[in-house]
Amino acid sequence: MNPDVANFFGTYTPRLDDKGRLFLPAKFRPRLEHGIVLTRGQENCIYGWTTEAFNAFTDRVRDTPFTNQAARNFTRMFFSGASSEVPDKQGRISVPTVLREWAHLDRDCTVVGAMDRIEIWDSGRWTEFSNAQEGPFADMSEEVMPGIF
Repeated sequence: MNPDVANFFGTYTPRLDDKGRLFLPAKFRPRLEHGIVLTRGQENCIYGWTTEAFNAFTDRVRDTPFTNQAARNFTRMFFSGASSEVPDKQGRISVPTVLREWAHLDRDCTVVGAMDRIEIWDSGRWTEFSNAQEGPFADMSEEVMPGIF
């Protein structure tokens, strides 16, 4: 395991406060104390990356041809919603309005670890997504990640 890569895992259920701030799970705080980059994620969640992981991802995106329209569109959506945040002394981060709207966040949130990033979901949407994925995950009759299992 690369010691420079943050490995996030687990599921946590913090709440947004009235100012749009979210308490980061205590287990994640040491890796995120110097900052977190939030941006739009797939399935209308919010991705949260360490600065190092975000920069590494940015370097890979930079290598995609700008002549590819799908790549341009992805880049626009992904980076236009990005926001760099630094947790306060209580471990809270501000979640910008544009991202709260993207993820349909109101009060109850679910934060899940997803290897090199965290994902912030509206709890109801996470429950729906998770329930829909339980069957296919348990079945695994199709090799989704060749060579892993």
